[in-house]
Parts: sequence; structure tokens; C-alpha cells
Amino acid sequence: MDKNEVYNIIIEDMTEDGLGIGHIDGMAVFVKDTAPGDEAEIKIVKVKKSYAYGRLEKLKKSSECRIEPACPVAAKCGGCTLQHISYEAELELKKKRVLSCLSRIGGLENPEQYLDEVCGMSSDREDVPEMDAAAYLRYRNKMQFPVGRDKEGKTVTGFYAGRTHSIIPVKDCLTGHPVNRYVTSAICEWADKNKVSVYDEKTTKGLLRHILTRVGFRTGELMVCLVINGDKLPHDTELKQQLVSAVQEYNAATVRGNDNGEKQSAPEIVLKSFVININRKATNKILGEKTVTLYGADHIIDYIGDIKFQISAQSFYQVNPLQTYKLYSRALEYAELSGQEKVWDLYCGIGTISLFLSQKAKAVYGVEIVPQAVEDAKRNAEINGITNVEFRVGSAEEVAAELPDSYKADIVVVDPPRKGCDEKLLDTIIHMAPQRMVYVSCNPATLARDIEILRSGGFEVKRFSVFDQFSRGMHVETVMLLER
Repeated sequence: MDKNEVYNIIIEDMTEDGLGIGHIDGMAVFVKDTAPGDEAEIKIVKVKKSYAYGRLEKLKKSSECRIEPACPVAAKCGGCTLQHISYEAELELKKKRVLSCLSRIGGLENPEQYLDEVCGMSSDREDVPEMDAAAYLRYRNKMQFPVGRDKEGKTVTGFYAGRTHSIIPVKDCLTGHPVNRYVTSAICEWADKNKVSVYDEKTTKGLLRHILTRVGFRTGELMVCLVINGDKLPHDTELKQQLVSAVQEYNAATVRGNDNGEKQSAPEIVLKSFVININRKATNKILGEKTVTLYGADHIIDYIGDIKFQISAQSFYQVNPLQTYKLYSRALEYAELSGQEKVWDLYCGIGTISLFLSQKAKAVYGVEIVPQAVEDAKRNAEINGITNVEFRVGSAEEVAAELPDSYKADIVVVDPPRKGCDEKLLDTIIHMAPQRMVYVSCNPATLARDIEILRSGGFEVKRFSVFDQFSRGMHVETVMLLER
């Protein structure tokens, strides 16, 4: 196989990154913008030792699961990778990926026998009143928009094209709350009027870098954060007024549910927090270390179930609150708490799962390596009046290994990063020998790797559920129950 050769191919599956997978003479070929079942003509653009990349030249026969993307820039933008596939097919792909990893990597025989549910986005959406898109869109409560210039020199926001830092202008991302288009439009107009400079990665000059927004889906509270390459924001009072006007315009234009009991009306949006974040480093990291409040509070409030959370610009908080509630409810169900158990929540973050479990546990102990996250967790416990939780700073594997017998866990919950659990931690959990373990995973491959170790240490897989937290991309979450 050589570069620039043209082949016919049938797409059989999809990768974690949303590329179609087909085979030519036994060699795997990855092709963007294709769907399982497509028959296509492709041109080879890159050849490796055991695989190749192709570019879609012509669709000869479309897959039955192929649909017209809802977003006009879906093919260019580096965000969503599954806009061209039906939602039913998307859920099936995610289920298939989890089952494949559990079988192929985890050695679990017939894993589908343990599957409770594939939980997709519900059509019962009361959080976003403007339903101009399918129920599996408009789910993100946090958005980050890079700021740039178009060919005419106008300020624009959008997203990076795949594998580049070239901005594709996007006025309204359909995965985010519709108030965002009013906010970004107001900021761009303000920047052009006042000749505010835009950051250039090559020269590291210019002021505006990113716009970050957070929306409380239950409370309607809005945070707007401008990431700047400087210490001050010029004309900030004028911008604050434009943001307030933009929110008022959104509220006036939005048709909400009625109050006659048929459907709960979503809250009006209110600008609760306007802050700047200072990032003067030549880095791909979006946020710097210092955040300054220009108007309102330094945080917004939102809920997961009945638990209240303070969310700052730098807080880690689940971006899909509706699915998060379902996911945490399933974790609570799997934990089978009677009110007498001691629960250890390892990799606890700002305490979201810990506080959820505290409602039915005797005591919950959370461990997190990031000190600021632990401070957030303690504050969130305090504002909810929750007293049966305790949070510790440190690596999960080290803190768990040093526990005295009085802290012995009845149940362990882990929600590790994509790399999965540290092997030392898995050994410690096996030694702790809790009755049950609930594993919340954002990566089926590392989940499968870890449960193979846990199974060899005396645990059995009992049940698991698959959750679509990030619709229109291949990312998938899993909640699994293991018992000793």
C-alpha cells in the first residue's frame, strides 16, 4: 500500500477518536467522516507499518446509520466526531466498545450478561427551554472558546480544527447552553469596538485568549470568565453591561415551559459571576493560576440531585449534570448502603460522589491529590450541612495504604482519571478486602485492565451500566459493581 493510492473500502467499526475502521488486504485503515456500513472510495494519505490513514473521496453507498449533521461545521470542527451518525447507532457503538474492552483486555467471559443498561440522554429535558436541537444535544454546562480573528480582522470565537490550533468560527455550539451565543457575540462586538487585541500563539502577544462559561442548569446562574494575557481588562465596566444586556436579550427571546403542571419552567439566566483569569505563559493550558472577580461572586451554584455545589472558574465539575445525576444514582444503588457502612471514595475530586454517598452511609472518607479540590470538597460539605464526610489530601494509593484499622472500608468507590487506578492502589484495595467496590470509569480499556487485577485478587464482577456523558463523541462512562 502506497500513499495517494485509491481504494474501495467497507467501514466496519469506529475508533475511540471517531475514525471509521476498514481493512484493505488485512491492513487496518482509518478514515475520518465515515460510519459503520459505509462503502466508500478513499485515498491513502499516510502509511505505517501495520495500519494506514485514508481520506474519504466519495461515498458509494451510505450506511443506514448515517444522518445529516445538525451542526453546519461538524466536518471541520475538532469537537464532535459523531454528528453524522444516528443517536441509536452512537449508543450501540459505545456499548460495543465497553463490551469489547471487558472481553479482550479484561478477560471477562460474555460480559453482556452483567450489563444492566445503556443509559442515553433523556428526551425529558426541562433544563434548556429552547429545544431547537435533539435531546442528546445542549447538555454541556461548561464551554471553552478560543478567541481569534477572521480574514476580515473581526474578532471570532469557535473551536480548533482537528489536530490543529486553527480556529473554526462557531457562533452556536449545539452541545452547549444556547445562552453562549449571546455571550460570545457580545464579547466579540465589545472587543472590535474597543480595539482589544487577540492573543497570537506564535508571537505570544495580544490580550484575549479564551472565553470560559459555566451555567447552572438548575439555578440559571451564569459565569463568564475571560482568560487574558495580561493583568487587567480594559473597558471592563462596559463589557459587564453588554453581558447583562446579552443575558436579558436571551431571556426575552426564549420560549419557556408553562407553569400549569405539564412541564416545569427552566430558570431564567442571570449573570452571577464575571471574572478574568490571568495566563501569561506560552502554554496550551487554558487557565492560569490567578482569577480576579470583576463583578458578582467568584462562583456560581448548581445542584446534582439535592446536593448543592459552589463552582468556580477552576473547579472540576461534571459538564453533563443530568447524566451525572443518573450515573451517581446508579453508583449509590450499587453501593447498597444501609446507613452502617464506612465508605472510601478514592480520587474524590471536589467531593461530588462522596457527598452523594453520604446521604445513606455512616461515614465517607474522600482522598484527592489536588489540594484545591479538597478545599472545594470541604466547602461543599459545609454549605450542605453534611458532617459525616472527611477529606484528605494525598495520592489515593499512599493514603489508603496507611489507614489504621479503625478506618477499615466496608465499601470502596474509585473514579480514576483516564489512565485508570495505580497498581499499588489496586493491591491496597485487595488487601483492604471491602465487601463491595464501585468502579466509575471514563476509559473502558483501563477499566478492563484494572478489573483483571481485581478479579485475580478475589473480586467478582456483578453488574455494570454504560452511560453516555458526552454525546456526539466516542467518550463513554461505565459504572461497575464488584464484590469480594
